[in-house]
Amino acid sequence: MNNNETIQKLKQMRLGAMADLHSRHISDNTTGECTADEYLSMLTDHEWEHRNNRKIQRLIQQAGFRQKASVEEINYAPSRNLDKNSFQRLATLSFIEKCENIIITGPSGVGKSYLGQALGYQACFFENKVQYTTTARLFSRLKLSKVDGTYLKEIQKLNKVKLLILDDFGLQAFDNFTREALMEIIDERFGNTSTIISSQLPVSTWYEIIGESTIADAILDRIVHSSHRINLKGESLRKGMLKDE
Repeated sequence: MNNNETIQKLKQMRLGAMADLHSRHISDNTTGECTADEYLSMLTDHEWEHRNNRKIQRLIQQAGFRQKASVEEINYAPSRNLDKNSFQRLATLSFIEKCENIIITGPSGVGKSYLGQALGYQACFFENKVQYTTTARLFSRLKLSKVDGTYLKEIQKLNKVKLLILDDFGLQAFDNFTREALMEIIDERFGNTSTIISSQLPVSTWYEIIGESTIADAILDRIVHSSHRINLKGESLRKGMLKDE
């Protein structure tokens, strides 16, 4: 078998990255610079890294992030009330392993969305399935799914993601449908997966915002239980054109 046939067969087996690297080494006449075992290991590692990177990029794309965010670019200015050690511990994603939640509160523009999405990107890098959405957009989608008969399918999709990020929580009043939908989502995820919720409103006001005391009690008990709390402060970062939100 000649080299061209080998390359074509590798591509037919969907080992494109391995085939391309092998082709480059043949063109550069560098195939003999290592042992057969080392060469095979190099090709295999290259294919594995290529597939892993593609998987990560696919997870990031499917997550629906609003902006690109990175835990390495977090602003820990004292005025923000963000403890660096505590946040970096969250960035290890141990909270996902323990199925814990994170609640991020603070006024508009202080970087709540950025923090949540930075943790979301980090989760994707470690091959976790993530979904980012604003709370209003989520409930609008669920209301439409109720009409076209895909509601249960949408709920099941949400429950399969390891990390659900709900942004702008509480900006719109809850009605019976949104209360029951939120209860269903939180109840299914409780103890099985993790949720990050960001809100301009303090947690102490959520009970009144959700309404219907029995449902509000059940929802808040599951959300707040085993949750990490971040209460951001300071002026809007948008004024200074900083990267956080």
